[in-house]
Amino acid sequence: MSAEPKTTRRSPGRYLKLADVTAETSLHRATIYRRASRGEFPKPVPIGGRRVAWRECDIERWKADQEAAAS
Repeated sequence: MSAEPKTTRRSPGRYLKLADVTAETSLHRATIYRRASRGEFPKPVPIGGRRVAWRECDIERWKADQEAAAS
């Protein structure tokens, strides 16, 4: 038997619906889409059919960046 290290696969994290993103950021849906189109907010990812969602880690990173910029 070899002592090769097992590779652990990281979970992609949770996906948030628009309602969750608006609750987390206090931004209106139109503001979220407008900022995403300008590259000022994380873009949603397609999750099937006509549905999109945002990666929780992207939203958390954006929030941290906003706090750092305000300091």
